[in-house]
Amino acid sequence: MTILVVDDDKRIQLLYQSELEEEGYDVHVAGSGIEALEKLDTVKPDLVTLDVLMPDMDGIQVLRKMKEKNPHLPIIMSTAYDYHDDFAIWASEDYVVKSSDLGELKSTIRKLIGPP
Repeated sequence: MTILVVDDDKRIQLLYQSELEEEGYDVHVAGSGIEALEKLDTVKPDLVTLDVLMPDMDGIQVLRKMKEKNPHLPIIMSTAYDYHDDFAIWASEDYVVKSSDLGELKSTIRKLIGPP
């Protein structure tokens, strides 16, 4: 199972990659929305974690473009803020608030695509 982690924060990229690889997933990272859209075709992820706030293209725009290309791709929005009331987030399968404890993220991934 392949996961694409999209976040402009290198620390989050490293944390997610390390923790998810430890779980047994194949993890690729992208530091921007543009890079994520480029990797979508080459990496062919089974799931994407996508940061909401990024400098070049925000996560909502990336979410829309990814869903246009692959409507069935599970996408988990990952944010430091609570966007639950933002209707645009509802196009994603789920969203998690960033935390150093990745328990919620890992259980959400297992729920959406199963164990590696």
